[in-house]
Amino acid sequence: MPPKTLPPLSRRTLLRALGSGTALGGLAGCGVPAAYVRPGDRAAADLSSTEQRLNWANWPLYIDTDDEHPSRRPTLEAFEKRTGISVEYIEEINDNDEFFGKISPALMNHQSTGRDLIVVSDWMSARFVRLGWVQEMDRVRQPNVTRYLDPQLRSPAFDPGRTCTVPWQSGITGIAYNRRRTGREIRQVSDLWASDLKGRVTLLSGLDEAFALLMQGNGVDITRWTADDFHTVCDQVEKQVKGGQIRRFTGNDYIKDLSSGDVLACQAYSGDVIQLQADDPDIEFVVPDEGAELWAESLMIPNLARHKANAERLIDYYYDPEVAAELAAWVNYVCPVPAARDVLASAKDEESAALAENPLIFPDKEMRSRLAIARDIGSDERVEFSKRWNRIAGL
Repeated sequence: MPPKTLPPLSRRTLLRALGSGTALGGLAGCGVPAAYVRPGDRAAADLSSTEQRLNWANWPLYIDTDDEHPSRRPTLEAFEKRTGISVEYIEEINDNDEFFGKISPALMNHQSTGRDLIVVSDWMSARFVRLGWVQEMDRVRQPNVTRYLDPQLRSPAFDPGRTCTVPWQSGITGIAYNRRRTGREIRQVSDLWASDLKGRVTLLSGLDEAFALLMQGNGVDITRWTADDFHTVCDQVEKQVKGGQIRRFTGNDYIKDLSSGDVLACQAYSGDVIQLQADDPDIEFVVPDEGAELWAESLMIPNLARHKANAERLIDYYYDPEVAAELAAWVNYVCPVPAARDVLASAKDEESAALAENPLIFPDKEMRSRLAIARDIGSDERVEFSKRWNRIAGL
């Protein structure tokens, strides 16, 4: 099991303002010729056969570590031993837009980023794919991905067939609340607006994080939401802000507010709540009756990566159900390899076996029926929508 200390940094605290990264994304997404890279200009000479190494950029606390030796990463070390490939693993991604701004100058100028593998949220992955800044993967080298990738994550609108992206971990945006303190269940998005919760509700600050669940509360099919659906949600949230219902807008710092009791109910991520429950079993995570958003953060190989085949091999290694199970037991997010459930279920220790039955790690059929992947915010919509949402959220 993962250590019970919680991440100090958000993996999904995004879209803070229309700064340089977002502005560039808006321009590039509209098809600025200088930013788009044609398919024939994306690959570099692959040195994988002569250089047994690769560079991997990921988020903090997003891979298994040894409880007694936190600097060690058991699954990654096992890959290095098995393949002879040395991996330089860098926890340098703290925010999607920040990281986009960090590597976009190289990518838009047809230069190497120095990284062979990166992990960003799917809404940001969509931007990279639209810009032609990532390479298609060779699935011949990835039989585990082909066989074991969760069918519900196989073909997002921004990357049909997952040709350029592979989910690293997945998760659910739903509602967390303290059952003991509320004295009742919360089952619907509209329950957040109950009078007894006034001033003790938080919403996620990032546009891409918050909007889908709120739309689902209105009965909207988030796979095909419209601008009218978005503005309806904004009207509702504005009303709740003015009425004092919403305490504030947060990143992952809702964890502190919920733990302390300052907040009774909030938008939350499934993986965070599993960790919170270890210390406070009264905290519950809810997939509302109207449904919740299923999301992923995905592995991509950026343009001009020099060790593409090595990166593809590492990705496929993590889709081995045995490896995926070991990773899932540590990070506690939705595992993109459903077959890993059987591995954990057959484990001798009770903790691992219990994880196999946790629907927040391996959603059951009933829960899956209420999960949906939101269509991406298009480049022609983002500037307008961001301005309105950021004004409401005080960003």
